Amino acid sequence: MTLWSRLLGRPETPRALPAPDPRPETTSVRRTAWPDGTARALATPIQPSVVYGSAGPDSLDAIYEGREAGFTYAREGHPNADVLARKIDALEGAEGGLVTGSGMSAVTAAVLGVLKAGDHVIGADRLYGRSQRMMAEDLPRLGIETTQVDAGDAAAIEGAIRPETRMILIEVVSNPMLRVADLTAAARIAKARGLLLAVDNTFTTPRGIRPFEHGADIVIHSITKLLAGHSDATLGYVAARDADIRTRMRTFAVTLGLTPSPFDCWLAERGLYSFELRYDRAEANAARLAERLPGLPGIRSVTYPGRRDHPDHARAHALLGGRFGNMVTFTLEGGREAANRLVAAAEHIAFAPTLGDVSTTISHPATSSHRAMSPEARAALGIEEGTFRVSVGIEPEDLLLAEIEAAVRAASG
Repeated sequence: MTLWSRLLGRPETPRALPAPDPRPETTSVRRTAWPDGTARALATPIQPSVVYGSAGPDSLDAIYEGREAGFTYAREGHPNADVLARKIDALEGAEGGLVTGSGMSAVTAAVLGVLKAGDHVIGADRLYGRSQRMMAEDLPRLGIETTQVDAGDAAAIEGAIRPETRMILIEVVSNPMLRVADLTAAARIAKARGLLLAVDNTFTTPRGIRPFEHGADIVIHSITKLLAGHSDATLGYVAARDADIRTRMRTFAVTLGLTPSPFDCWLAERGLYSFELRYDRAEANAARLAERLPGLPGIRSVTYPGRRDHPDHARAHALLGGRFGNMVTFTLEGGREAANRLVAAAEHIAFAPTLGDVSTTISHPATSSHRAMSPEARAALGIEEGTFRVSVGIEPEDLLLAEIEAAVRAASG
């Protein structure tokens, strides 16, 4: 049994190593067999190989048909992706999850891997910016009709259903205004009407909620964010309750080449070892920041699901059980000018359109995630020129609060 088969817990047909080439002039060109032994590496090795040799046609048939474990071509799967997927499966209570090249490729696999022209999908009206664009432009162009509704309004979800509706797509907590979906109602409606419920769990993560336990049929992640946690790997994940849907999503992802990098998978796996610790620390920091911000000059509003003035606080408490996450959104008086002053003053906090890093980052939705929307459409979601989303990191709490307070005071002028 090879090192990789032991790491993955897979049986593998023994195969004799090729004899050394007796001709010195060609030795360096031949592939060298991976050294094996009774010891195993503590850290997962990186396997960047694009192709995998097999014992012959019969063995290759057996691998493709699932009678033997193994890999064939990296676009169809590789060891580092499998190791990472099994770890996230364990966190989500899933099986057979698929790692893809980005969070949006995971959304794409979930939607286009399952739906066809003529189908209809209901999406939340506060999805991530690129998911919004997919709903508004790309899916209709491909013949899939869409309707977007308030995911916190059960009657609106029910009212949007048509005979051709096949899927409901929501995020547990929305980006960037942190509204909380009525996941319980969405699951009940989907089950009663025979629809698939797909849940993007990127913001909340399985540390906050496990959507399969609440009736979801498909769970999606941008691993890039909190799961990997270090802003150095771009990956996605998608899993389904039903084996046939898993196969359809995987086949679609392989055909379109939504392939993850082995190196990124290795980085993300390493990040997962500290995920629970990072999440808990960042969540505690976020709660303190949400307490501190409202008393500062120039702050018009603060949005955090753990605050009692959050419009969905009761639902968040019931659904998330007190795990309110690491994201805080606030709006400054003074519009774009105040926004520019805040970024200039927060010189030690990265201004970056991302979230989930070990360090705190701030983003400006009007010029990043939601820049493609009109000012009127952004305003309807509560996004103004003075609106910032803070992805709170794991810095010492006092340092973080002091830096942000100083930046807010500078922005108020």
